[in-house]
Order: sequence, then structure tokens, then C-alpha cells
Amino acid sequence: MPTTLIAFLGACTLVAASPGPSTVLIIKQSLHSRRSGFLTVLGNETGVFIWGVVAAFGLTALLTASEVAYDVMRIVGAVVLVGFGLQTLRHARRTKQAAGAEGAQGAEEPVWEGTRKGDWASYRGGLLLNLANPKAAVFALSFLPQFVPQGAPHLPAMVGLAALWAVYEVGYYGLYVWFVGRMKTVLSRAGVRRRLEQVSGGVLLLLGVRMALDS
Repeated sequence: MPTTLIAFLGACTLVAASPGPSTVLIIKQSLHSRRSGFLTVLGNETGVFIWGVVAAFGLTALLTASEVAYDVMRIVGAVVLVGFGLQTLRHARRTKQAAGAEGAQGAEEPVWEGTRKGDWASYRGGLLLNLANPKAAVFALSFLPQFVPQGAPHLPAMVGLAALWAVYEVGYYGLYVWFVGRMKTVLSRAGVRRRLEQVSGGVLLLLGVRMALDS
């Protein structure tokens, strides 16, 4: 059992370390505030747990068996990603315009206290991005059963592993939020923050297009 647990946590680390849409969104939201970034993490991990529970009941097998169901979710996920990307790029442009207006008035460059999304919007963004990704559902179905201890009841073990996976990733992605917060002095400069938002918006947009074209 301890060996299985260590192997499971090691696999969770590799999964979390793989860059993806959730990582980009968490970093982007952390540029606003640690609170916003952490709530995005909680939303994302709620989605991880939901997909784990769905996989435990075997419902995600429907996605692998039905090409139509998978394609519908894939298109929905692509639309969500493109929407997040465009929203981020628009916000970066507004930040640039606001900085230009401040500069014309002779004011100092604005810092960290810019536009701040509500708590629910941050949580909802992380949750929606995860639930709209059909690959997350299929991955949970193939990932979790590998670590169910031999002889253990399948359903409770799968749900328990899903909960452990989500809690572990809260801690892992929390480090991202903490690191961005530690870099606050540099990242709070309007120019730096705008460039990071432009990059993250572009990445989310490209990921959305890639998901739409993926078969």
C-alpha cells in the first residue's frame, strides 16, 4: 500500500507538471492576486474530483465509446479556451490603454491593484475550464484504476484516489500562486503584467484552436 501511494503521488506530480490550459489560467489569475489564483486552483481541482468520481462510476467510458459525445465536448472545450484567450487579450489591451491615459496625465505607472475579478468568477473559471476538457475525463478513466490496491473495493478506492489527487494538486498549484505572489514587485509593473497577459491569452487561444482541430 505505501509503495502504491508513493507511486500514485509521483504520477500526480508528473501530471500536474505537464503544461496545459489549467496551468496557464492559474498563472494568469495569479497575476491579479493570490486570492484569485488560489480560487482558480480550487475550481480546477473541483473539476478533477468530479471527473474522478464520474470515472469511478464508469460514466466517462461513454466518451471513449461515443465519437459524437467526445466531439461535442471537444468543441465546447475549444470554445471555452478561445473565449478565455480572447478575454485575456482584451484585458491586456485595456491595461495598455489605461496605462497610456495615466502616462498622458503624468501619473506613475499603475501597479498591482488593477482590475480584480470576483471570487466566484475565479473559481468558476477554473471549474469550467476543467469540466470542458474531454481529455481530462478520459485521462481520469485510464489513470485512476491503475492505482486501485488489489482486493480493495473499486468504487470507494477510486473516489478516495480522486480526492487525494485533487488535494495534492491544490498544494502543487498553490506553489505556482505563491511564486507569482513572491514576484509581485516585478510582475505588478503594468508593462510586464500586460506582456504576460498577452502571452497567456495567446497560449489559451492556440490551445483552443488545437483542441478544435484535434480528432
